Amino acid sequence: MNRRAINFTVDAVAFGCFVLLTTTGVLMRYVLPPGSGRFTSVWGLDRHDWGALHFWIAVILFGVLAVHVFLHGRWIVSIMRRTPREGSGLRVALGVLGVAAVVALAAAPLVSPVEGTGERSGRGGRSGLVDHSSGGVRGSMTLREVEQTTGVPVPYLVRELGLPRGVGVDERLGWLSRKYGFSIDDARRAVDMYGGGAR
Repeated sequence: MNRRAINFTVDAVAFGCFVLLTTTGVLMRYVLPPGSGRFTSVWGLDRHDWGALHFWIAVILFGVLAVHVFLHGRWIVSIMRRTPREGSGLRVALGVLGVAAVVALAAAPLVSPVEGTGERSGRGGRSGLVDHSSGGVRGSMTLREVEQTTGVPVPYLVRELGLPRGVGVDERLGWLSRKYGFSIDDARRAVDMYGGGAR
């Protein structure tokens, strides 16, 4: 396989990965949004499965782009070794600064400390859920899990969120919120109000 064919193959794979990365991202953002959990799927894959696929496509794209840079290494070195012209130093400095900024921005979330999201400001200035180590109420939690995590009884949640009395305790909040028209923030506020003494 000649160099032109190799370059074409690498570029085609990179473009394919980019398209798949974009479509899986759009799918998870709009078709299978956060909280959809395991109640909805596309092609037999739920949001978590698509998220795993999205991650591995990103890993493959990163590898293909590394191969692309390696294949063009001589060209990059020759550009860097050219006799400087007037103004070329500024362009090189801006290029190096841009690459450093992108690397720093990409690495920042990976080296930043992980913070709990249990404390949220509720109505009347009260903040915090009953169990701060739980990471807060999430759409993937069932009513039973919310009760176990926060100590707030299911009947109270059912009443505060306007749910029918016979709703199952193993229904997930994300699915219930779409079906009955409340938000996950409404559920968090209900938990917060219960903890503040509104029983």
